[in-house]
Amino acid sequence: MILRFFRGKRGFTLIELLVVIAIIAVLVGMLLPAVQKVREAANKSTCGNNLKQMGIAIHNYAGTYQDKLPPGMAAFTTNGGADYPGGDFHFHLLPFIEQGNIPITLANSNIYYSWGAAGSINGTTTSMAVKTYRCPSDASISPAGGRGNDPSGWPVTGYMRNYLLFDTTAVRRPDGHNWTVSKYNVANIPDGTANTAAVVERYGDIQNPSYAQYSGLWTHHGQDRAHWGYSQWAPVYGPSPWWGTPGAPQFNVNPTQAYYNSANSGHKAVIQVLMMDGSVKSVASNVSQNTWNNAINPEDGNPLTNW
Repeated sequence: MILRFFRGKRGFTLIELLVVIAIIAVLVGMLLPAVQKVREAANKSTCGNNLKQMGIAIHNYAGTYQDKLPPGMAAFTTNGGADYPGGDFHFHLLPFIEQGNIPITLANSNIYYSWGAAGSINGTTTSMAVKTYRCPSDASISPAGGRGNDPSGWPVTGYMRNYLLFDTTAVRRPDGHNWTVSKYNVANIPDGTANTAAVVERYGDIQNPSYAQYSGLWTHHGQDRAHWGYSQWAPVYGPSPWWGTPGAPQFNVNPTQAYYNSANSGHKAVIQVLMMDGSVKSVASNVSQNTWNNAINPEDGNPLTNW
């Protein structure tokens, strides 16, 4: 009887153990895509909320400044009357996304806005991660808010303004630099707010070897229109001597394949777009180049199909 008792308590055989491990591996393999799908759905929701907050900020800016749209690039005026050296679209939205506590005076700024190299105070590079300016699915941006290959350096964003909406008019400064402002306000956009794209997604750090310098450095300012590509403030470049026509949206690409003048995103299947009426549109790969061009052109007069 004693021998029978001990024989009944035998352990797993090697084959049984391998079968159990194989079953667990299969279950994990089945569960992982579901977990990733749920995570991406959450990231997409967060990204859409970021864009919506930017839309509210654009309208609140207009409500504060006589219906004007935020400038593509323009200097602030300090209490002393001197022009603050820079301040692009994203910078002007900071007070309206509850980030107005970021200092804007040169003496005590956490981020240095300049007409040339940015992100430096007394020779020390800085980075300010503004969560509203970063899509959680954009792996090209470091957790600190910098470029993937320079995580402690200049701050970048994955949300790019529509050049054809916010940068229509160049204002020449006495020092030779240009401001860019919009000829439109919220009420007089010819195609209407529901048919005009305001902000689109694009990888914050373009890692394509051909365009590696074109990161979304929202604290960087070029000297004039010829330098817009370097600063990369916009998702598109309209007809001009430098950049030609806008690029088609890119779907299912990673940062090493991305183009600087095209919309693209870490969502892979869609690109999220903030419209001027404050709505957020998930644009899929079936969008045509004509529809895309119509969406970013504020005054083409064409309807948006398959949009």
